[in-house]
Amino acid sequence: MVISLSVIVLLFVLAWIFLRGGGLKFSHALVCVLLGFYLANSSMAASIHDGVAATATALSSLRP
Repeated sequence: MVISLSVIVLLFVLAWIFLRGGGLKFSHALVCVLLGFYLANSSMAASIHDGVAATATALSSLRP
């Protein structure tokens, strides 16, 4: 768990730097994909899924 958490943090920091720097290159996209795979296998996956589902539900109920 410690190794995967540190990898998640490292990939998150790299993705944040790439996002702030602008322009998405192939290596940047690869880092983002790896971050997604590690997050999906972490213990945070259920919480992230519930948060995204709740946000989608809230947004779908809004009327323009």
